[in-house]
Amino acid sequence: MSVYILGIESSCDDTSAAIIKDNVILANIIANQEVHRQYGGVVPELASRAHQQNIIPVIESTIKKAGIVKEQIQAVAFTRGPGLLGSLLVGVSFAKAFALGLGIPLIEIDHLQAHILAHFIQNEENPHSIPGFPFLCLTVSGGHTQIVLVKDYFEMEIIGKTIDDAAGEAFDKASKIMNLGYPGGPLIDKYAKEGNPAAFEFAKPHIPGLDFSFSGLKTSFLYFLRDRLKENPDFILQNLNDLCASIQATIVSVLMDKLQKASSQTGINRIAIAGGVSANSSLRTNIMDAQKKLGWEVFIPRFVYSTDNAAMIAVAGYYKYLKKDFSNQMAIPYSRSKM
Repeated sequence: MSVYILGIESSCDDTSAAIIKDNVILANIIANQEVHRQYGGVVPELASRAHQQNIIPVIESTIKKAGIVKEQIQAVAFTRGPGLLGSLLVGVSFAKAFALGLGIPLIEIDHLQAHILAHFIQNEENPHSIPGFPFLCLTVSGGHTQIVLVKDYFEMEIIGKTIDDAAGEAFDKASKIMNLGYPGGPLIDKYAKEGNPAAFEFAKPHIPGLDFSFSGLKTSFLYFLRDRLKENPDFILQNLNDLCASIQATIVSVLMDKLQKASSQTGINRIAIAGGVSANSSLRTNIMDAQKKLGWEVFIPRFVYSTDNAAMIAVAGYYKYLKKDFSNQMAIPYSRSKM
């Protein structure tokens, strides 16, 4: 008998709901919040208010698109954390009320685990291969940069992480310094396609082991532009594509160096990427090149499942449902990952 799971994601500024039938996605709807662009970043209070406005219509639309009625849903999976507490509270509260009203189980999901499990989402019209265990997953986003050893669906070990800023944060900061706007990653990726990645050189961090650091790179980029702008006030405008290509190449190079080191140390050649920065075209190109050069078996999530979405929450919920690993009405959100 098939299992229908409703997934709810509200950890940051996107309100998302999804319906999954076993591990096959039926509907995945995301409501974005454009209000944050003018502030150059997510404003928590505005985000939570927008979630309150969006969550009911998003869930109604998702159920309708899935072609089912709410009584067919057998469990509600929700993001418990990490994330913005105000935003999480909206999703958690709605999930509790929905489950209570239908008398069905609640399933709490860690957002970072869900990004990794996005690789197991199947599409009926376009099925794809999924990673076998164990595999390494580079999880990169605005708030996190980790290398995770994935031994099973919920048995994961962080073997490398950032000691300060995340890779996505470095992209956003570089974008802000150049006055490109928010979110910075997609904008830098766009301009980098027309630039020369070797045009400028920036300081790369030398952190032992498998950990990352991006704070020094951000400072190096800031001081480099400060000095160039003193000489030429139009330096950014005249060199925008090359600047974007060069900073992007540096960030991706740091990520790939550590990933190769992790593969070498663990002897694992099944390599996956996840999180918002996994949508970056340069990172995707580099990891595919590594597949050819190093003999890796590479797994890249579909673009729609790279950024925050409820499909990944729903599929994680499905695998927890099979284990009868349920939550309860006392669950409260958390801002920091428990991985």
